[in-house]
Amino acid sequence: MEPVTFSEIGGVRYLHFGTDLIQGAMRIRDPDEIYLEYNQQMMAWILFLETRPGMRIAQLGLGTGALAKFQHRHCPAVKTTVVELNPAVIVAARSMFLTPDDDRRLETLQEDAKAFVKSKTNNEQFAAVQVDLYDAICDGPAASSLDFYQGCYNILKGPGVMTVNLFSRHKSFDVNLRNICEAFNNRVLLFPESHDCNVVAIAFKGPALEVDWSEVVKRAKVIAVKTGLLTDSWSTGLRQANARQEERLSI
Repeated sequence: MEPVTFSEIGGVRYLHFGTDLIQGAMRIRDPDEIYLEYNQQMMAWILFLETRPGMRIAQLGLGTGALAKFQHRHCPAVKTTVVELNPAVIVAARSMFLTPDDDRRLETLQEDAKAFVKSKTNNEQFAAVQVDLYDAICDGPAASSLDFYQGCYNILKGPGVMTVNLFSRHKSFDVNLRNICEAFNNRVLLFPESHDCNVVAIAFKGPALEVDWSEVVKRAKVIAVKTGLLTDSWSTGLRQANARQEERLSI
């Protein structure tokens, strides 16, 4: 397992795996804020799905717990299941990044995400899946095969949404995008590249989605007001970054 290390600069605490590469961050004065832009975009499933009692979300890769904390605070009807292989990351998320202990709305499993998505007991159990799996080298996602993404598709209900953190300027990008598209029948959108070459992909399962962008804008504004999440640029970014989406969102 990679060593877990930390740094602090300008009131922001960073998570590292024994290198200078950043694995997550938290503004110390606002620990429930999602600090990094790509992490905020990993919450894009709420743009397409209404939260409701009994809804389950799978988070593959814990990091600083930013997504788990946000959902725990702002999505009280939702239960988040976090899958994290490294026990030191789980300890760090709780002790250094103030992720809450497990309760009825948060479940943390020390388990390999690849095995988790292959387990038939998890089939069609989750409304959304958030995938952010990187090791110390950050040489592309730690899970990137077609078999893995097919497993992500299988554990989703329909309608369901997967968000994935990818590196746009790395050889792994084309491999991952191709496998995501194949697993999700080409129903994939990309956010524009954010800091440090992060690109979040959004993949869909279930009925076709046809909606005017004006409605997406309205939904994004409601989310921003309710949660403080910075969603203002989401609609414009998705509209401009994806082909054949100029007039309406059609996926």
